[in-house]
Amino acid sequence: MLHTRNVYLQEVPLAEAWARFRQALAASGGWSPFLGERVTLDAALGRVTAEPVWARLSSPHYHACAVDGYAVRAAATIGASAATPVRLCLGTSAVPVDTGDPLPGQMDAVVMVEDVQTEGEGIVLRAPLARWQHVRAVGEDIVATELLLPANHRIRPVDLGALAGAGHVTVAVRRRPRVAVIPTGDELVSPRENPARGEIIEYNSLVLGAQVEAWGGEVIRFAVVPDDFGALTAAVRSAAAQADLILLNAGSSAGRGDFTARVVETLGTLLVHGINVRPGHPVVLGVVGEAQVPIIGVPGYPVSAALTGELFVQPLLYRWLGAPLPEKTTLRARMTRKLLSPAADDEFVRVVVGRVDDQVLAAPLSRGAGVLTSLVRADGLVRIPRFVEGLEAGAEVEVALYRSLAEIERTILAIGSHDLTLDLISQFLAVAEPPRRLASANAGSIGGLIALRRNEAHLAGAHLLDPESGEYNLPYIHRYLPDTEVVVVGLTHREQGLMVAAGNPRRIAGVLDLVRENVSYVNRQRGAGTRVLLDFLLQREGLAAESIRGYDREEVTHLAVAVDVATGVADCGMGVRAAAEALELDFIPLAWERYDLVVPRRFWEGELLRPLRALLGSTTLRDAVAGLPGYKPDVMGQIIAEL
Repeated sequence: MLHTRNVYLQEVPLAEAWARFRQALAASGGWSPFLGERVTLDAALGRVTAEPVWARLSSPHYHACAVDGYAVRAAATIGASAATPVRLCLGTSAVPVDTGDPLPGQMDAVVMVEDVQTEGEGIVLRAPLARWQHVRAVGEDIVATELLLPANHRIRPVDLGALAGAGHVTVAVRRRPRVAVIPTGDELVSPRENPARGEIIEYNSLVLGAQVEAWGGEVIRFAVVPDDFGALTAAVRSAAAQADLILLNAGSSAGRGDFTARVVETLGTLLVHGINVRPGHPVVLGVVGEAQVPIIGVPGYPVSAALTGELFVQPLLYRWLGAPLPEKTTLRARMTRKLLSPAADDEFVRVVVGRVDDQVLAAPLSRGAGVLTSLVRADGLVRIPRFVEGLEAGAEVEVALYRSLAEIERTILAIGSHDLTLDLISQFLAVAEPPRRLASANAGSIGGLIALRRNEAHLAGAHLLDPESGEYNLPYIHRYLPDTEVVVVGLTHREQGLMVAAGNPRRIAGVLDLVRENVSYVNRQRGAGTRVLLDFLLQREGLAAESIRGYDREEVTHLAVAVDVATGVADCGMGVRAAAEALELDFIPLAWERYDLVVPRRFWEGELLRPLRALLGSTTLRDAVAGLPGYKPDVMGQIIAEL
């Protein structure tokens, strides 16, 4: 079957897209909060009240004794003192009671058992009581008919007690919105350990479904639907018969197999196809079926899909639930590097956040719409408005946080060279006492030193070889941090080499082979220690960098280089042995290098890094690093230099 390529109907600003969507929903009655349904109290936690709740009973609903002791008439105790004690007869003027008992007959006070002395058939009091002393009067807590909970209130654990105490066994709450999530794509497969080449694990429906549930909705999960117009139309028609909202994931772009816009036009009204938002350009908005059920065509890339959920699904679900949209905690931060942004779009950039000295810093993560890990690692979101062409390094921005302020305050911000040991350190710090977060941004060894110079990080990882002295890191620290007192802490020695495809089909033996015409290379970014080492080896052999095919192609981590080699993007790349073995590549060893942590003294000696100092001296981390292929943690925790 020959597919035709779609085009965007018209890209519109975010505000206009929402206006069209809201107008269409209002016209069909779909913009109002849902009506209520009654649920038992044990099923009411987290639900939103559909109407005000009034107390049916007072609490307590009888005069109740507040202590263990004796119920008495307060007037009978007047004049009681140590000098003139009052004696009351049990059963007539003093009645034994326990906490919670109804107050007997004519009694109007309770004396605590520890404040009386028993004598035969009576008790002796040496202090008078006031009327209603130690008595919980009717309605002391709740008075029948008073307002317990207003409408549109999300029910908390403490609210359940108040409802029960006021005589309720059920409560009217907003019906949960039913949301159909339909993943699409010929290449998608359910989560599995070993997908075949060309198969893509389908996980967007897990993310979208979890978002829906977290925001108070119920998920109707559809199996993956192939890129077939008839099958997609049938799935959407089925979803419209049972759901309040349809999320059709993937197929909203302009590819030959992207049918979302056409399906919406066939079954209803296409309102928007394309929004001036990045990531998430190809969002589709419409309504389908006789009931005019809203449908959102969600882009297939995971970052775009998650952002579409935040921008459209969450506000709509909260509207239907009658609950105010929760405000994210925000803070002001300074960007650690320059960002360019398309002027026509609102761009949403995920960042990691940390406090360094007295300033809060935001380091941008990868902006690729397919970078799932940017969702996991993000501390917050920065919005670059339309008509703003980017942000300068040091620009002050507002960050909408995904994490609490407390987590931000215990974050160690590391910028510099990528190394697998940082992942181990991050895990151990997360379970340390007290816990710490290690948020890292990969900027290369020199980039890390520059970040320290700018007071933009607590530490930097570095493995920079000085060709003249043969020393690692120290000459560069003198050059880039001449006015900063730093502690250089050894972390590990690691084996660097050339990563090649399994079986080494190009028969690469060393750097001399990199200049062959039939060998393609993938490099690390400028300023990375691995690239510095390569340049040193090339210079030693008298080879020109420009003679290497692919020298200008850059990646920012060892694993990214390994992926390029494993997938055939390049024949060869330089990195650590552990990265090669992780992707089952062959490895040609070239050198052992020392990887250090460079830490300004004020941070090394401070409270924030105390758990890190302890960890670097532990056998736990040492043993874990020793288990990595090509690693020797013989220098771990050693003070290499204090500068």
